[in-house]
Amino acid sequence: MPLLIAPMNQELKIKKIFLEERLKKHLESLGITINSTITVINNVNGNLVVVVKNVRLALDKEVAGKILVA
Repeated sequence: MPLLIAPMNQELKIKKIFLEERLKKHLESLGITINSTITVINNVNGNLVVVVKNVRLALDKEVAGKILVA
């Protein structure tokens, strides 16, 4: 499922990232990689605040819709 519709406060594993290579590399530098865990802690109109490796990050809905989790 896309991260955009993921349940809140539940640890999920990132399965696939459908973004251009430049943006994918930037997310990897922030800890958002395939098989890493991610938790959605806030969702405001699709814009998310997530926790990855004990760090809070904000993702807009366009990016969140292209990250698949399970």
